[in-house]
Amino acid sequence: MDGATQHNPASSASPRAHRMTLQSRLMVIVFTIVAGILIVVSIVTGVLLNNVLNGQVDARAREAMANLAPEFGIGLLDGTAVEQLNSAHASPGMLLVISSPFTGTSGAIVGQDFRRYTLSEGQIERVFDALDRVDGGLTTVALPGLGSYRVNALEHTGTGESAGAFGLSTASESLTLKQMLWSIALATIGGMLLLGVATSGVIRQGLRPLRDIAQTAARVSQQQLDRGDVSITERVSEDQADPATEIGQVGASLNTLLDHVEDSLSARQRNEDTMRTFVADASHELRTPLASIRGYSELSLRDQTLSPESRQSLQRIEAQSQRMTGLVEDLLLLARLDEGHELTYDMVDLNQLVIDAVADQAMAGMEHDWGADVGEQPVLVAGDRARLTQVVTNLLANARTHTPEGTSVTVSLRIEGAESATRAVLSVHDTGPGIPEAVQETLFSRFARADVSRARKTGGSGLGLSIAKAIVEAHHGTISVESAPGDTTFTVTLPAKPRDAA
Repeated sequence: MDGATQHNPASSASPRAHRMTLQSRLMVIVFTIVAGILIVVSIVTGVLLNNVLNGQVDARAREAMANLAPEFGIGLLDGTAVEQLNSAHASPGMLLVISSPFTGTSGAIVGQDFRRYTLSEGQIERVFDALDRVDGGLTTVALPGLGSYRVNALEHTGTGESAGAFGLSTASESLTLKQMLWSIALATIGGMLLLGVATSGVIRQGLRPLRDIAQTAARVSQQQLDRGDVSITERVSEDQADPATEIGQVGASLNTLLDHVEDSLSARQRNEDTMRTFVADASHELRTPLASIRGYSELSLRDQTLSPESRQSLQRIEAQSQRMTGLVEDLLLLARLDEGHELTYDMVDLNQLVIDAVADQAMAGMEHDWGADVGEQPVLVAGDRARLTQVVTNLLANARTHTPEGTSVTVSLRIEGAESATRAVLSVHDTGPGIPEAVQETLFSRFARADVSRARKTGGSGLGLSIAKAIVEAHHGTISVESAPGDTTFTVTLPAKPRDAA
């Protein structure tokens, strides 16, 4: 397949990344930055506090070792120092491991009840493993079931050989650190919640002028700017159009843009009014000389002494003058419809109008198959009978002219909507070759011509459907077309009286 037709996941996913509002994005950014700062501060605080607490434990451990060394004496060598841990100088949380050539390796801790508890071989092995990983000094070791201890190697003062290890529990320091971290976490959560409320209010208040500017632009976008005399009264208020602020610059730029648009639309309307007046005046002035040309050509044709060449020339003059007169009449009608003139309102029965129009076309186009699908009840609309007849006749004439022989043309009429918004829907359907999609976009434009797929049997000005559209819109209705090969339907919708109206 062609690469241009393949689905691009990136292109479909990119709009989703921008669905968040500006306020939401700002809050997410602020939250992310503040949360990152608080997390870094918490980590640094925890590390510093842990170092301080470890330093305090180390100082107490060294002091305890200095105080207990005279009492233990030779016990560090013969291994009896472990049994002395329950003496008066021992305190809860102390740890002592002795490696003696006489009694072997033994160890114990002092519990909170001042009783001595013997260490297992695995726990003793963990202590020595921790000491082996450091080159002197205190280190932390975690003993299963007992917690963490800061331990230091012991040496026999006489021989300088390793005599074991001494340490203190870090339970109280760990509890202090845990409480501090929980306090930091709770303060962080509370601060984030408070920050969310405050940030939301500040950002909402800060973006309020921007929302007002967007609402102003939305109200302008809902106005009909493509036709008629347009006046854009919506403007951003002066306090929100202060060039000293960023949002004020947007408001001031929007006001300037609206001023330019209003001036341009006014200039366009003046040009249209001038052109419409010119077309109406020119069409009106051309009617008299065209009528004179046609009259003189008809009078000249009565001369029996004319040569065949002269008679043929006069007949061509008469035919072209008639065609020119029709074009001038169409232009004059469009100009008057644009000005809101040329309509005489009355109560019109569309049922009867459709039946008469179909009957006329059936006589003019006997090679087509004509049909009318209308109800027995009258369909009443307020409008100009002659102009509405012109619309229906124009649509039927187009179907007859631009479709081949044997084409079926059906006109249907129905009522839609509730009593408060009743609409008469008139459809002209044919089974001809259809209208190309490119032509459908400009079909109701002035001087638009159909494609060769709906071959023209007679010359035309290209104003028929534009006149039909102008007449329908002057009656506050709509006209549209849907076409495919073998299925073309023109639909006219007009405001109608309810069926039970008198």
